[in-house]
Amino acid sequence: MPNIYGMMDVGRTALISHQKAIDIIGNNIANANTPGYSRQRVNLEQNAPVRYQGGTMSNGVHAEQRIQRAYDQFLAAQINDQKQSLGRWTAQKEALEKVELMFDEVSGYGLNKAFSEFWNAWQDLANNPVGHVERVTVVSRGRNLAETFKKLRRDLVSVQQDADEEIQDLVGEINTIARQIAELNRKVTQVEVSGHNANDYRDERDLLLNKLGDMIGINSFEDGDGNVIVSVGSEKPLVDGTRSWSLTTGTNGSGFQDLYWVDSSGANVDITDDIDSGQMKGWLQARDSVVSGYIDRLDTLASTVISQVNNLHAAGYALDGSQNNFFTGGNAVDMAVNSAVVSDVNLVAASGTSGGVPGDNSTAVAIAALQQTLTMSSATTTFDGYYASMVSDVGADVRDARVSLQHQDSMVSRLEAYREQVAGVSLDEEMVELIQSQHAYSAAAKLITSADEMMATLIGMVR
Repeated sequence: MPNIYGMMDVGRTALISHQKAIDIIGNNIANANTPGYSRQRVNLEQNAPVRYQGGTMSNGVHAEQRIQRAYDQFLAAQINDQKQSLGRWTAQKEALEKVELMFDEVSGYGLNKAFSEFWNAWQDLANNPVGHVERVTVVSRGRNLAETFKKLRRDLVSVQQDADEEIQDLVGEINTIARQIAELNRKVTQVEVSGHNANDYRDERDLLLNKLGDMIGINSFEDGDGNVIVSVGSEKPLVDGTRSWSLTTGTNGSGFQDLYWVDSSGANVDITDDIDSGQMKGWLQARDSVVSGYIDRLDTLASTVISQVNNLHAAGYALDGSQNNFFTGGNAVDMAVNSAVVSDVNLVAASGTSGGVPGDNSTAVAIAALQQTLTMSSATTTFDGYYASMVSDVGADVRDARVSLQHQDSMVSRLEAYREQVAGVSLDEEMVELIQSQHAYSAAAKLITSADEMMATLIGMVR
C-alpha cells in the first residue's frame, strides 16, 4: 500500500525472500562436493500490485514455495543407459582377466609346455624303445599333461563359480536398492503433495537409480505423481510407486544360479535370458557363454588327444606283447594315464607289431608324430595350433572387453562432466549470487530503517 507501513511491508518481504535465497546458496556451497547433488535456486516473483486513487503501485517481492532444482531429464536417462553398459563390461573384463591368467604360458607351467614335453618323451622313446627311463618319462609326462588339462578346467570352472557368487551378491544389493527407491517415492510424494519440493530426496533417488543401472539393465520413468517406475527383464516391475518386487536365484541344470523375478503370488519367473546390460549381464555372459565356450573347447582338445593317442597305443604292443589304452577318461574332467600303465611302465606300447617287440618303435614314432598331424577343427590344424588359437581368442576377448570398458567409461565421464555443467555447483557462481543476495538483503534492511525513521519523524510532528 502507498504509505509508510507499505514501505515497511515491502522491506519485510524483501528481507524474507533474500534470506531464503542466501539459505539456498549456503546449502549449495555446503554440498559442492556431495555426489549426485543438484544445484538449487530460489525463484523470486513480484507481489501482486496494489491499486489506489492515484494509480497502481508495486508491492515488493516474494520467494516461490518450490525451490528450483537444476535437472536435465534427458541427460539423466543417457547417463543411466551408459552406466548399464559400463557395468556389463566392468564385470566381463574382470572375469576375462582371471581367465587370461590361467592361459599365461610365459610365467608358469602351462598346457603348451606340457604338450611339448609329452611329445618329446615319445620321441625319446622312439629313439630307444626298450629304455626303462624313457618309458618312465613317457608315463610321467602323460600324467603331467592330464593333470594340466584337469587343473586348467578346474580353474575355468572356478571363474564360473566366482561369477555365480557375484550374481547372488548382486541380487541382494538390487533388492535392497529397490526397497530404498520405493521408500524415496513415498517421501517425494508426501512432500510434494503439499506444494513443497523434495529436491534432496530426488537427488538421492537418482543416485540409487544410477547405482541400480550399473548392476542390472533397467527401464525407468517418472509418473504424474512424482514416483519413479522401474522394470527389469521383459518389463517385469521392480519398483512401482511405494511398492517393490524382489529378485531371487535358483540352481539350474549346470549347477549354477539362474535369475528369477518373484511375482505377486510368490511364484518365480525365469528372467535370466532377458537381462541385457549391467553387471548382471556381464557376469551371466562370462559364466554361461564366454568361459563355458573355453571349457567346451578345452574338453574337445582333451578328448581328441585321448582318442588319437589311444587309437595308436591300443594298436601297438607293450614289452609283454599286450595291447591297452594309454589314457583313460573322456575329456579334461577325468583325463588320466591308464592306472595299469602307471603301475607297470613296460605296458607302454612302442612297437607296431607283436613280432617287433622289443626293438620296434613304429607306435612311438606315430604317437610322437601326432604333434604335427592335422587332428583338430575338421583336420585343419594340429593340437598345438588349436590350443594356440584358444589362447589367442582369450587375449582377443580380454582386449575387446578392455576397449569396450574404456569407451563406456569415457562416455560416462563425458556425460557426468556435462551434468556437472548443468546441475553441479560452481563455487564462483555461488559467491556472485551470495554477494548479490547480501546486497539486496542489506538494502531491504536499509529500507525498513528509513521507513522507521520516517515514522518516528511523523509521530514527532503530531506530538
